[in-house]
Amino acid sequence: MTEAVEKLTKKSEDASKWYLQLVRMAKLADYGPVRGTFAIRPYGYEIWERIQADLDGRFKATGHKNAAFPLLIPESYLKKEAEVVEAFDPELAWVTIGGREELEERLAVRPTSESIVCDFYKNWIHSYRDLPVLINQWGNVMRWEKVTRPFLRSSEFLWQEGHTVHATAGEAREETLQMLDVYQDCFHETLAIPVLTGMKSPSERFPGAVETFTCEGLMGDGRALQAATSHDLGQNFSTAFDITFLDENQERVHPYQTSWGFSTRVIGGMILVHGDDRGLKIPPKIAPTEAVIVPIWRGKNKPEVKGEAEKLFAELKGAGFRMEADLDEEHSPGWKFNEHELRGVPVRIELGPKDIEKDQAVLVRRDTGEKEFVPRSGLADRLRELMEIIQEDMLRAASAFRHENTRNAETYEEFREIIAEKRGFVIAPWDGMPETEQKIKEDTKATIRLLPFERQEGKDLVSGRPGRTAVFARAY
Repeated sequence: MTEAVEKLTKKSEDASKWYLQLVRMAKLADYGPVRGTFAIRPYGYEIWERIQADLDGRFKATGHKNAAFPLLIPESYLKKEAEVVEAFDPELAWVTIGGREELEERLAVRPTSESIVCDFYKNWIHSYRDLPVLINQWGNVMRWEKVTRPFLRSSEFLWQEGHTVHATAGEAREETLQMLDVYQDCFHETLAIPVLTGMKSPSERFPGAVETFTCEGLMGDGRALQAATSHDLGQNFSTAFDITFLDENQERVHPYQTSWGFSTRVIGGMILVHGDDRGLKIPPKIAPTEAVIVPIWRGKNKPEVKGEAEKLFAELKGAGFRMEADLDEEHSPGWKFNEHELRGVPVRIELGPKDIEKDQAVLVRRDTGEKEFVPRSGLADRLRELMEIIQEDMLRAASAFRHENTRNAETYEEFREIIAEKRGFVIAPWDGMPETEQKIKEDTKATIRLLPFERQEGKDLVSGRPGRTAVFARAY
């Protein structure tokens, strides 16, 4: 795919164009017939399946069970929580006709499921013995976005949303923070994406939440990405939907709830964090193909090399690796090298006549381009070791990038200069006032990405009033 790689815009020159090209060229997704919709192609979906399996295992390890709730939500349900209606109303898609008959009540295609879930919980929860309820849902949602981009922001997307119910405020807050940690571990250990965690400012808080906690990643172009959120809903939804239970003192009270979500936008984050001018770099733990064998033959030795490549493929697949053997006879080895680099396959295994003669193979890392010659007898062990090294090195490289692009601002002039010319995360005191937050947004297009758990005191750069640390950035 030499021709295709040459046409791929350089990430450093135009990250937006590079991203859109790469999503299609690597066959991750394609545009749908309705604005803002996309088909996730098999290669992209395999990545999502591996992320999903990893996260689902983490959920179940913490006691959560999966369930499914209706896609269509009656308008009257949304009206029970005024803040939700106000927040999502511009993004709602409505069903007004069923079959050939006009419906008596409009039905919203779910933008999120709090309202429909609460209606069921009202009937399922009666006593403190019914608590806690620890449920997660894997599904799709619809939000009528104005500006869309595959994976990062689309009208329809895949995600998971957890909905839990607890007897006390303390238990709900503990759940909220536990799930934030679960997300952070998944990002670090599986996606090799370092994320910052903290609280959202009130203006960025999920509608109806007492507190919203977030995982924020820094993309390769210096913009931030809200990668996952976990919400402490307090009693707001249980009060609106009249969910009550008899506590241990036989008093009827409202329970406390949480919700938390993680979507296919993380695939976009993976592309932006790890990708380079040659295409994708996929962390081994989520790569559909961990290693691809590219045989190098010429003329008479083709049968022998091809046969050895097939044999090696069977050996490594039998050892538990997700493998491909590129036996295509129409394209040159160089063309294949470029193709698999574009697709982000973590390791390429080259096998030629001299390698067969020496009973070895050549391993080439996608992340660094480093080559090494490995005896066939120890290939599986070295490949397994190399996968762990690549996974760790990709996290280390992304962490170094984030560190290099996180800066403290001492004056508002310096703040504006960093945001305009360098981007990245900017740390500065905030006085907690919405008008200050809004002015910064209007002046720089930067928003408060999170309020760290440990915040230093200082003087707000805009108002001069006392403030505490906030992390700012332009974001997707």
